[in-house]
Amino acid sequence: MSDPIKLMRIYTDEAAYFGDRRVFEIVVERARQAGVAGVTVLRALIGFGHTPHIHRRHLLDDDQALIVEALDHDTKLRAFVQSLADLEHLGPITLEAVEVLRWPDATTATV
Repeated sequence: MSDPIKLMRIYTDEAAYFGDRRVFEIVVERARQAGVAGVTVLRALIGFGHTPHIHRRHLLDDDQALIVEALDHDTKLRAFVQSLADLEHLGPITLEAVEVLRWPDATTATV
């Protein structure tokens, strides 16, 4: 049986920092280092999680909820999650099956 392609979602927010860097930027950087096939950061209009704090765009600063989506083979995504163990301010991380209609060969892609 081949290794299925899955979609991972990592929930966080714009105001989450690890040291002096934004958490979502660190996640994307580590995903690239891990060779994850693709990552996209999505900004929610409004959201809340395990606390009653509502994340939304404010006049003076941004505190919107974010979802970092990653797409790759199941085993690679599960291994990638281990590289995030030291990060605080990550919410749930989900992994779900997806039906892939097109999967370009990364070795032939041009930049």
